[in-house]
Amino acid sequence: MTRILAYRFSAFGDVAMTAPVFREFLEQNPDVEIVMVSRKNFESLFADIPNVIFKGVNLDDYKGFFGLNRLANELLKEFRPDMIANLHDVIRTKILDKVYRRKGLKVFKINKGKEEKEKLTDIWNLDKVQLKKTVERYADVFRDMGYEIRLSNQLRTSSNQKSGIGFAPFAQHKGKMLPLEKSYELARVLAQNHALYFFGGGKKETETLEQWEREIPNTKSLAGKLSLTEELNKISELELMISMDSANMHLASLVGTRCISVWGATHPYAGFLGFGQSENDVVQVKDLTCRPCSVFGDKECYRGDWACLEELNVQKIIEKIFSAIHPE
Repeated sequence: MTRILAYRFSAFGDVAMTAPVFREFLEQNPDVEIVMVSRKNFESLFADIPNVIFKGVNLDDYKGFFGLNRLANELLKEFRPDMIANLHDVIRTKILDKVYRRKGLKVFKINKGKEEKEKLTDIWNLDKVQLKKTVERYADVFRDMGYEIRLSNQLRTSSNQKSGIGFAPFAQHKGKMLPLEKSYELARVLAQNHALYFFGGGKKETETLEQWEREIPNTKSLAGKLSLTEELNKISELELMISMDSANMHLASLVGTRCISVWGATHPYAGFLGFGQSENDVVQVKDLTCRPCSVFGDKECYRGDWACLEELNVQKIIEKIFSAIHPE
């Protein structure tokens, strides 16, 4: 059994995107085992994948070069890997790479396509093209090791009993988020005919969603009430998920639930559409030449009017949701 030590510490959505790749890679290469090193609270993402050993670490315990050197040696002693997969390629993981190379291990790292993404997000570039999907970039790391892997890009339903709609109206950055008054209106309309469950995290989001629950009949806020395992189970039971370009889309992918995703400053062209999700289920303003202006949605709007989000039509989102639930 060949053992690969892989690491990716953040962000939540990016770590979640490694899971379906691991699953299909290990199914196609059953003589391989992956030790996934990440933040402790991400463990549930990998709980049901055979041949994955999850190692949760608290990075505050391994600060600076000497701390990371200690982490590298601890992992080496505990797991004795044959090869290293750096799925993050940031300063922290570059230091780990260096330690392992000195020990004689072969290190393979992700090509994040930085230059391509810079070109894609140049607002004056009118020739926007689809870049390689992030899940394929993860798969390429294993291909570089000499393994074959073909990703299906198909959702795998983990629950046969599906009912209700999930709605995650928040995202980490403003450039990814439908204005709250539009989200509220969307929730109000959907809840007239469907049981609607709100997802979110953090104090402010939880307070907002609990207020929505009080004001809109047929809704329930799950924000702040579920563990990650419970959240994944709930999403697996939903008929449909509605999410921004955020981690919730990737959680839906993990459990095989179809997701209508809303995109503002970001764009599926950057490669972050959820595994197995359809481009037909993407909601976006298509005729804005400045999109995408950002890979992560963390930039201020250069126009100043956030047209990519303000011009999104709630009725169009409702029509897309309706056609997903009631196909002809």
